[in-house]
Amino acid sequence: MKIATWNVNSIRARLPRVTEWLAQRQPDVLCVQETKVADAEFPRAEIAALGYHLEVFGQRTYNGVALASRRAPDEVLRGLPDDPPDAARRLIAARFGDQWVVCVYVPNGTELGSPNFAHKLEWFRRLRRFVADRWTPQDALLIAGDFNVAPEDRDVHDPDAWRGALLCHPDEREALRRLMDWGLEDALRLKESAGGHYTWWDYRAGAFHRGWGLRIDLILISAALRGRCLAVQIDRDARKGEKPSDHAPVVAEIA
Repeated sequence: MKIATWNVNSIRARLPRVTEWLAQRQPDVLCVQETKVADAEFPRAEIAALGYHLEVFGQRTYNGVALASRRAPDEVLRGLPDDPPDAARRLIAARFGDQWVVCVYVPNGTELGSPNFAHKLEWFRRLRRFVADRWTPQDALLIAGDFNVAPEDRDVHDPDAWRGALLCHPDEREALRRLMDWGLEDALRLKESAGGHYTWWDYRAGAFHRGWGLRIDLILISAALRGRCLAVQIDRDARKGEKPSDHAPVVAEIA
């Protein structure tokens, strides 16, 4: 099973790139973040024409998540259980047989010390509670998405410049670690220990071409999937060309 995650930074703006990528890479499941479109306006036809079933959970202009899959899931969950009715749409999960795939778009946090930063940390706590209440590490669980945290200094092009900054702050990293301590592993780090592997580059200052990146898009897997993870790749080429997303897809192959 090939499972991918990609923050597309507007599905309508990036639709030709997404459909081209799906046709070329043909993942079994694609987790999409920042769709930025209401469910009724999601461009379903173009993706369905490639043989994909769609489950969407979006809102106009901001946020939004979706799952494109080769077959319809057996069960779908939308949002965290304790979300208020007006909560930002940041999580969608689906079961395919005994395999659960959870797509997340973690809040950015905006500014250190702000209410938005506190909300980000609380969202991590709520995500961990949701995972612990519903699954065990022995379940086949994969959580993929834009976590808006670079887990370690080796995931940052210039650790000194980013030290203590948003996306790299110790409180954010600790929140991610607490989630992973439940029983999740960073799939890429099972296959690659070196630094220099990034998934996001700012649009400004030629960051992509200068290699000024961060790895904030992750695929986390439970103990049940550890031995079944065959490969993990960041598709850096998808960040090239005209009008790209500022993120690159990450793809994991699970036996």
